Amino acid sequence: MASYYRPARLGSKMANGRKAKPGGLTAASKTLPLGAKAKVTNLETGKSVKVTVTDRGPHVKGRIVDVSPKAADKLGMKDDGVAPVKVKPLAEPPRGHR
Repeated sequence: MASYYRPARLGSKMANGRKAKPGGLTAASKTLPLGAKAKVTNLETGKSVKVTVTDRGPHVKGRIVDVSPKAADKLGMKDDGVAPVKVKPLAEPPRGHR
């Protein structure tokens, strides 16, 4: 399952040291390295989006990724707030990337 960052969380610092922005195509993952690129696919709608891992989370049992509001919109999951997803790593972060 995936969820997305709620507005109360936006503007807070992420694990990469930057502030969360609703307009970015970003995600939080406990297992993928910061800076990694991944393709997230909503298994209910078939919609996909490419994201960059910028934070750690989600912190709710049973969820594997949190996505930004813009990514959630592209995945068609903003109304429900959660969706079953598949996460496919695409690229490792560049060396020295935090």
